[in-house]
Order: sequence, then C-alpha cells, then structure tokens
Amino acid sequence: MYDFDLLCIGSGPAGQRAAVQAAKLGKRVAVVEKRRIVGGVCVDGGTIPSKTFREAVLATAAPGERASQDWDLGSRPTAESLLARVTDVMRRESVVVENQLRRNGVTLLRGHASFTDAHTLVVASEKGTRTVSAACILIAVGSRPAPPPGVPADGEVILTSDSVAELKALPRSMTVVGAGVIGIEYASIFAALDIAVTVVEKRERPLEFLDQEIMDELLHQMRNQNVTFRLGEAVSRLEVAGGGERRAVILLESGKRLVSDMVLFSVGRLADTERLNLGAAGLAPDERGRIPVDKQFRTQVSHIYAAGDVVGYPSLAATSSEQGRLAACNAFGVEAGPMPGHFPIGIYSIPEISMVGETEHDLTAARVPYETGVARYREIARGQILGDDSGLFKMLFQREDRRLLGVHIIGTAATELVHIGQAVLALGGGLDYFLHTVFNYPTLAECYKVAALNAANKLSR
Repeated sequence: MYDFDLLCIGSGPAGQRAAVQAAKLGKRVAVVEKRRIVGGVCVDGGTIPSKTFREAVLATAAPGERASQDWDLGSRPTAESLLARVTDVMRRESVVVENQLRRNGVTLLRGHASFTDAHTLVVASEKGTRTVSAACILIAVGSRPAPPPGVPADGEVILTSDSVAELKALPRSMTVVGAGVIGIEYASIFAALDIAVTVVEKRERPLEFLDQEIMDELLHQMRNQNVTFRLGEAVSRLEVAGGGERRAVILLESGKRLVSDMVLFSVGRLADTERLNLGAAGLAPDERGRIPVDKQFRTQVSHIYAAGDVVGYPSLAATSSEQGRLAACNAFGVEAGPMPGHFPIGIYSIPEISMVGETEHDLTAARVPYETGVARYREIARGQILGDDSGLFKMLFQREDRRLLGVHIIGTAATELVHIGQAVLALGGGLDYFLHTVFNYPTLAECYKVAALNAANKLSR
C-alpha cells in the first residue's frame, strides 16, 4: 500500500538511528536528506565541525597535549590550516553514516521533502522530483540558527554557528552575541587563539542550568583569556561599516556601541521545518518551528513522529539519537521503555564542562539534604601530568541514604569522565561504591575516589 514502512526526513542522529532501528526490525526504510553530505546538521555545520575545530585550536594552544594527533598548523595558524582537518573529519563521518545506512538496506533519497498529505511527500532535487509514501513518518530535520537582526549573515563579518566551518580568515576581534552553549563554546575557542572576544548576553547569568560554582570557574578562566562579558545587555541592531575594511557595529539597547572585525550571532536556533508544508499533514508547529510530541515522540497525527532538535529540549546529538531509536520502536509496537531520566550534558568550551543529575541550587530549592565531595585536578597525579591545575570535580550525595545525586566537572576530559557517575546514578549507587572501588593510577577517574573521601569526611562530622 505504501512505498516504505518508515520514511525519515533528515539523516542526522535522530533520523539515522531511527532508520537503522527500523531496518533491524525488518522494515522497508528510506531517509531523505537535503544537505550536500549525509549526517544532517550534526555532521554538516554543527557538532562534528565545531568539536574538530576546537581540537585544532587546542593543538595550537597546547601542542604538547596533542602530539599524537596529525596536526600540521605551523607557528601562526590560519583559518585554512585550522579548518583543513574539519573538512576531512566531516567527509569521513558522512561516509561512515552513509555506509551504515547502506549496510542496513536503507534507501537514501536526496532532496527537499514536503508533505502533500499525511502519508505522502514530494522529494525535490536538481535531478527532478519524486513522490514517495510511507506508513509511518519521522520528522528529524534538525534546526538552523536564528537570523541576526538588521543585516543578513554573510559568512565574513556577520556569522552564525553553521558558517564558522567556512571561515576564510581569523579576525583580530570578535563579538559573540548570545551566551548559550554554542556561544560560550565558540567564545572560549576563539579566545584561545588570542583573539579579543566580547560576549553579549541579555541574561545576568549564562547557562543557568549549570552548577553555579562550575559556571563561576568557567567565567573566571575565560576572563583570564581576556574575554569580556557584557551581561544583562541586549542587542538592538547589527550593522556593517563600509570603507576600506568592513567591520561589524553592534548597537545595544543600553546605548552602547561595540565595534569588532566579526560578529558571531548565536541567539538560539529554529526548527528547520519551514519548507515541509506541515499543514498538508495536519501538523502545526510552534513559533520557533518546533513540533509538539508525546512521550512516545508521536505528533498529533498518530503515524507521524518527530525527534531531535525539531522537538526542542534538550537538543543534544546524543539524546536525539536515542529519541530516534525510541520513536522507531514505538512506531512498530516494540517495547523500548521511556527516555532515560539521567542523560549527561557536555559543553565543549575551553575548558570543557560536563554534568549529570541534580545541581546544588535545584536541591536547595527542593529542600533535599545533601553533601558535596570535591576533588581538584591539581591534587590528582594525572592532572599534574596533563598540566591542568584548574580542573574542578564535584559530586553531590543525599545526606541520609548517601545516594549519588549529581556529578559536575570542569576540566580536561570532563565529557568522558562524567560517564562513570552517570552509570552509578542510573543504577542507584552512592558514596559506598566510590569508597570501596579501586581506580587506575594515574587517571582522572581518581577524582571519584578523592571526592568520595572528601564527602565521607564531611558526613562523619
């Protein structure tokens, strides 16, 4: 009756994982991708390019720590030398995704998809159009940067996060508008290149979901890198000054005027649903293009699902992948359970941050009695070896039953280190596990032991 059992619109983490899961269930599956390479925003402009760019910058700022990598940046890096590796990794990762889809018998359709009815879409490309139908459909089109006010992004003076990977030259000065995850990441990365960075954020405190002590440490380290923060300030308008050398002019609502070589506008993202003709399928997105879903990732149309950035929070590549898998299972009646309650958050700033579980301010607001256990990288042999004397590691334990409630880390390999705590948290473990466990020496994982001993000492008083 239909061409496919499942049609996934988008080949990013959500669409890719859903397609493979459905194929493993013996279903006929297709993926529609409009971008130049397979992998969605994650591979083409988002997660993979930004994290590879960060590694290239770290290789420049601290070459000894990246001696095993094949970096050839020279003494004075250029945008071209930094981004050469980015292009290579993007291409390789796209090949990995495409091969995975092919091995599982998933049909790849190139072009822009738009609904004609709730089961049918038209896929249009330079080679023509094709009409396809599916019993179930997953919308996983990802997101795009919100446009800057006043002037369009040109990729040279006015940038969005998706255009950083196409930089032609590094600026001497940069203003980052928006201190969300993406803005903070890029601000710290460019600051590590000795670029004068100013961050403008309308909130008084960036990344309010983070542990406050961890965020304070990040702000301290970024200020040490000569990053200037303009908090509580909103942008009224952006302009580009002409003349011999084009420069960006940022006009703030307070009347202040900032001038820099380049502006990175990073104030949220919009779900990339504009061209899908959702109305023809009986769907209505919100003002940011996002599609409401239930706990099974089902939309208001029972056979249409959505996952990833297009459904909003938490908008992480890792969670998007799991959402896609669960959506495919739910579509075909396979019991898969709910979305895990404890997922890690990784922020790839310099230094990087990761957390899982509750924060101190959330526990205080909920009046949950807790105790902290703290370890500092300068106390850990591996921290000394890596030259990281500012890393901070913190665990939160319930005072009465000693259960682990949260893990918060800032420092080298934070996004890798957090997974030990994630496992213990998910399994309901607590302080006694860390006190009785032996960790390899010298490793950063020893932070768990040191922090546990610190918490035990406090609880024994």
